[in-house]
Amino acid sequence: MQYEKLAIPDVVLITPQVFGDERGFFMETFRQSEFEAHCGHHTFVQDNHSKSAHGILRGLHYQHQQPQGKLVRVTQGEVFDVAVDMRQNSTTFGQWVGATLNEQNKQMLWLPPGFAHGFYVTSEEAEFQYKCTDYYAPGDEVSLRWDDPILNIQWPLVNSQPPVLSAKDQHGASLLNAPRFN
Repeated sequence: MQYEKLAIPDVVLITPQVFGDERGFFMETFRQSEFEAHCGHHTFVQDNHSKSAHGILRGLHYQHQQPQGKLVRVTQGEVFDVAVDMRQNSTTFGQWVGATLNEQNKQMLWLPPGFAHGFYVTSEEAEFQYKCTDYYAPGDEVSLRWDDPILNIQWPLVNSQPPVLSAKDQHGASLLNAPRFN
């Protein structure tokens, strides 16, 4: 696998080596020793899988008291995936990075604890899978506003139409008012 640090160096784009022929393909999607060498020591405790339709935006989410690191990938379709640094003592606090993840490039994105995360579905539908370093705690989840003007995330909105959001995400907190990590 190739590990590429992005503009926020703690966020890592991972490209697996894919072996394919007329029968299909094989790839390794996770190896603890390699992951630790490139991303640090983290233990995953929960795997999640979601399916979303075109134009849906999920996020930007994070847990404040029980922060989760996430290793994310798309197994069907395509999304634009975003990480926002919520660590107030970080030199990259309030900055974001994004990557297009899809079933063709088979890339994964590592977001350590302390980041808000979201994705926008650019294909007809997308299946999104991710590993988490802590358990989901619904009472601890924060939703950061997807269109916060300070963040100015360049979402690839189809036909410049607003995304489809959950009720919770429609009322996300601004960067100025959202809880931060020390």
